[in-house]
Amino acid sequence: MNDSYENNPNINDDEYEEENPVITLLDDDGKEVHFEILDAFEYKEKHYTVLLPYEEGEEEVVILEVQHGEDEDEFLSIDDEKLLYELFDEFKKRNADNFNFAD
Repeated sequence: MNDSYENNPNINDDEYEEENPVITLLDDDGKEVHFEILDAFEYKEKHYTVLLPYEEGEEEVVILEVQHGEDEDEFLSIDDEKLLYELFDEFKKRNADNFNFAD
């Protein structure tokens, strides 16, 4: 699956109150992919979201940068592996009480 998505509903970091909402994004091939939103947060002045593919047995999260637009948000893949580890560590700190993380 490709890592960039478009035609997305807006996600606002402050609006992450609902219990794991599900969103549908379009991948590069135009295929709908459903995700459960696990978290949305700001890190080093940029916005990120942590998503879990909404498929049976899927356990690997997807972390995307969110660029907020007036009408839609754009979700961008992150190619920097060091940044991905930093973001996942931040996610784990923020959600230590909500999830059991395997080391």
